[in-house]
Amino acid sequence: MRLEEARCRRLLEGADHGSLATRHAGRGVDAVPACFAVDGSDLAIPVDLVKPKSSVRLTRAANLDADPRAVLLCEHWDPDDWSVLWWVRAWLERRTADTGERAHFESLLRAKYAQYAESPFADLSVFRITGVSGWSASPQ
Repeated sequence: MRLEEARCRRLLEGADHGSLATRHAGRGVDAVPACFAVDGSDLAIPVDLVKPKSSVRLTRAANLDADPRAVLLCEHWDPDDWSVLWWVRAWLERRTADTGERAHFESLLRAKYAQYAESPFADLSVFRITGVSGWSASPQ
């Protein structure tokens, strides 16, 4: 069943991770797992220094430089109980954040993910949520 916007936003805010999809000029859709924090109509995705990377200049950043639009897909799966399945899609547009906003989102990310408590971020992408949609197997 289709979800109303308010429920989509609640599920999005409560999700622990999602898949971020950006558009790569040569390959098309480029999807990667992502941690995130939501504050009202804004969402932030970090480039952390906790997990190994070949570079902190990630392909998703180059993709967003070319096209600031993205999609974040969050879902809940239970192989034994399909009555609790749901997914939420958030349409995003990257925007510039000032130093205070970046600090605010960094604190939200540190509160949400214990792994970030003592680690600086290499970068932070801030997005405006331009729309949400979702589906659930159950009406609750």
